[in-house]
Amino acid sequence: MADIRVTGKDEPKEAGDDADAVLHPANAGVQEAEKPTAEAVPSASQQSVKPALVEEAVEAPASDAPQVPAAPPVPPAKPFLLSAAFVCASLLMWITQGIGLNMVAVNIPQIQGGLGATTAETTWLLAAYMAPNVSLTLFLMKIRTQYGLRRFTELGLLTFVVVTSLHWFIHDLNSALIVRFFSGAAASPMSTLGFFYMLEAFPPSKKMSWGLCLALTCTTLGAPLSRIISPILLDAGLWQQLYMLEIGLAMLCFATVYTLKLTPIPHQKVLEKLDFISYPLIATGFGLLAMMLVVGRLYWWLEAPWIGICLAVAFAALALAAAIEFNRENPLINIRWLTSRQTLTFTGMLLVFRLVLSEQTAGATGMFQALGIYNEQSTGLYWVLIISSFMGGISCAMVIRPGREAYIYAVALILIMTGAFMDGHANNLTRPEMMYLSQGMISFGGALFLPPAMAAGLMSALKNGPAYITSFIVIFIFTQSVGGLFGSAVFGSFVTWRQQHHMRALYDQIVLTDPLVTLRISQLSAAISKVITDPAYIQAEGAVLLGQQIMKEATVLSYNDLFLLVSAIAALTLVILIIRRAVFPVIGKLWRLIHGRAIAQPA
Repeated sequence: MADIRVTGKDEPKEAGDDADAVLHPANAGVQEAEKPTAEAVPSASQQSVKPALVEEAVEAPASDAPQVPAAPPVPPAKPFLLSAAFVCASLLMWITQGIGLNMVAVNIPQIQGGLGATTAETTWLLAAYMAPNVSLTLFLMKIRTQYGLRRFTELGLLTFVVVTSLHWFIHDLNSALIVRFFSGAAASPMSTLGFFYMLEAFPPSKKMSWGLCLALTCTTLGAPLSRIISPILLDAGLWQQLYMLEIGLAMLCFATVYTLKLTPIPHQKVLEKLDFISYPLIATGFGLLAMMLVVGRLYWWLEAPWIGICLAVAFAALALAAAIEFNRENPLINIRWLTSRQTLTFTGMLLVFRLVLSEQTAGATGMFQALGIYNEQSTGLYWVLIISSFMGGISCAMVIRPGREAYIYAVALILIMTGAFMDGHANNLTRPEMMYLSQGMISFGGALFLPPAMAAGLMSALKNGPAYITSFIVIFIFTQSVGGLFGSAVFGSFVTWRQQHHMRALYDQIVLTDPLVTLRISQLSAAISKVITDPAYIQAEGAVLLGQQIMKEATVLSYNDLFLLVSAIAALTLVILIIRRAVFPVIGKLWRLIHGRAIAQPA
């Protein structure tokens, strides 16, 4: 992972041997201890006073002066086959994590039939999975640093296999909820292992380009791959076959981590007593938020009183955790850094992108399901999403460099804005193959955005010290996990609201005395007039069929509104980015130029 050292003039310099400091705080601590003292090496600010292009003769240090320790040697590049094995192991980890997360979400109708539950009750399985999963990575990072990567890997995967095997004992909704809760907790190490195995495959100079880009691209595989393989598994058996696949993948991962070892990292004591007070509060707050975002739309936000109670408890727990962390010497999360202007801007950018990328799950997929087009009819579209994501990740790895983030963001926003605008002209005859281009553009843009954003955030955190890495993890978890659920909840609620609006508008145009309406009812009821002779019943059945068509049309119009809203959000974000990156610097230079001339003129 190409690290960036910041001098007194904030000039980036690649240092491949320091790459592990980004995700391994223990290594960073060792490197900090090996740095020479200020008396032995002049500070960056002292060096920057001298002209950069002038070579100076430096006298050899006296014999009694402290010797600067030699930099650790750069590890040799791995053989190609070994690197390929690490890439395949990372891909296996990400597929296992993604399928475990999305298998319930994409097969709720099939699972609810097997459990004898309603749609809302079955959706609680997803809420139970997400409740511990959205925050446990934060605490596991400290556990990994203190007890070692190898022990963390082996015990984490063993726990995952054991908990996943409990799916064999699911017989009703209550047992399924318990197992899914522990599955979400046990699956938390999988994303960390997916990152580590991908980064292990590349030399230090390629970790922050190819390693990071490919790892983040793999995070997008879960949802489309689950929708591709679900029909095959359901044809082979009932919904239990979905869990059998998850168990098999968990066992493959368990064998992989024992066969293909990661490079160990130094241990460092980082856990403190207050961590065991702060983390439960953070987990409670994030978990309740995740649960409410998953099921709140189904019970509707203002109709169920317990939603408000849970949200109040969540915000109270997070506020109490922030109060504790604010006054700690070594906080689990640094509140001052999280509330700084630069960090808030970065967090807002991540949230906006995660929001607009929810268009694929809450938008196109939801519209096709409303039109009666399910996973088996949409396989081609999901393959397009996978291929586009990989193309975007590879393209990002080829162009990502420090200082190019704004240009990559702009290209990603243009692609998302254009793709969403193209989707905004759908009708009830639109089929998945008609959205290959637009959805591919959105997937490509999403894969372009995330790697430079995460790299910039990591470097910003590392400038302040290794302890700030956990604070960055909080931002990443909140914007990607909770932010994704927030986007789906907001867009789903928006579609419901606009659907009711369009239905009222369309029903206002339906007048039974209108000859066109009468003709349409007669056409719709012609199919049943051959078997039913009662004219009143035939007329009523035709009116019911007309109402179903009106509802389908209102649904399509509401999704068109959603697509256009996403396009508008992307366009507005692009305008703000251009103003902030191009217009403001020019205005600042003109102001300094005019102000400087005014001072130079005599009174």
